[in-house]
Amino acid sequence: MSNERETESTPERVVVVGAGLAAVRTAEELRRAGYEGELVLVGDETHLPYDRPPLSKEVLRGDRDDTTLRPSEFFGENRIELMLGAAARSVDTASRTLTLSDGTELGYDELVVATGLRPRRIPGLPDLAGVHVLRSLEDSRALREAIVPGARALVVGAGFIGCEVAASLRAREVEVVLVEPQPTPLASVLGAEVGALVTRLHTAEGVDVRAGVGLSEIRGDGRVTSAVLGDGRVTSAVLGDGRVTSAVLGDGRVTSAVLGDGSEIDVDLVVLGIGSIPATEWLEGSGVEVENGVVCDGTGRTSTPHVWAVGDVASWQVPAGGRRRIEHWTNAGEQASVLAKTIMGVEAGAAAQVPYFWSDLYDIKIQGLGAVTADDTVHVVRDDGRKFLAYYERDGRFVGAVGGGLPALVMKSRAKIAAGAPIDELLTAAV
Repeated sequence: MSNERETESTPERVVVVGAGLAAVRTAEELRRAGYEGELVLVGDETHLPYDRPPLSKEVLRGDRDDTTLRPSEFFGENRIELMLGAAARSVDTASRTLTLSDGTELGYDELVVATGLRPRRIPGLPDLAGVHVLRSLEDSRALREAIVPGARALVVGAGFIGCEVAASLRAREVEVVLVEPQPTPLASVLGAEVGALVTRLHTAEGVDVRAGVGLSEIRGDGRVTSAVLGDGRVTSAVLGDGRVTSAVLGDGRVTSAVLGDGSEIDVDLVVLGIGSIPATEWLEGSGVEVENGVVCDGTGRTSTPHVWAVGDVASWQVPAGGRRRIEHWTNAGEQASVLAKTIMGVEAGAAAQVPYFWSDLYDIKIQGLGAVTADDTVHVVRDDGRKFLAYYERDGRFVGAVGGGLPALVMKSRAKIAAGAPIDELLTAAV
């Protein structure tokens, strides 16, 4: 990364684009590092910055509604200006000017990109009522309001969000079918071995898990459910009752879904949890390098002077080589600390080398340490039929641990993971 910090003095104004955890932590860390200049957080939602992990759990279950990260007084006391309700539209890095969706132009000395992710959509799906994604507080509230006991839900995608949504829906007495094209839930991130243990949790709670199959089609209640487009015009439409009339997409409610194996299921709700992609569209034409996230060095510098990135949207260089986007809650704070010190000209070490993540499913907290991948060799060392512990091996070394309901055993492995201990040493101790 060739971008060297060009400012010779403390910046007068730092603008952070985004108003989630990474943005708030960046603002906090800048003040902690001694920054006294203007500090502005720009967010597209009107809510105070809030925490997202509870959206698929406590908020969806109805156990809580407010996940605000800091009260409004905090921002005033720390002289952090909030500009909410308008998204970043573009940035001119030559003049150092940010333009918002409402036309506001905002100059900056240093710009921090913390826009996070946006949910993936399935191309070609009709816009039917009852089909949901889950990323924002409004998304969670809308899905929660649609839940009634006995309703039939299809959850498409069994990553962390899909698994958590399925568990929350079961807590609300909803019938759930969980569909995942991979061999098991979470197979793409934790491997099929641990995925099988997660499958066991779901099936024990009454979830119909269908792995190795995807969604082919959703159908509505007699209105338009799909359309074939020609040169920008609707040329034909398929209606739920078999008749063809005029096509008005978005009118109707989902009633059924067809899966990749040809099976059809009746549904009242569909939740799409097929992953997320970095929210970087507004950076097009800016000169900031983007490749599966904003490309950064190991301190958050991007390819363009005076522009930085942090959190889920940022692909940071890692000591082992290459770059990674780490979509974990703790990573946002660790990166924010490094980035803030670097902006202030203070030597900062690398972000933590042992990532930590967790997920709550039913009465089991799944916790993980290490940069584990689905390609690692997995050793399940504890399994009582519900709780479990698995060690991850790469090139003969201990690189991670994932456990369900065994927090002490997971957390005590941190030092061994950081040291890259021989896996044989761990396996012998586990016997």
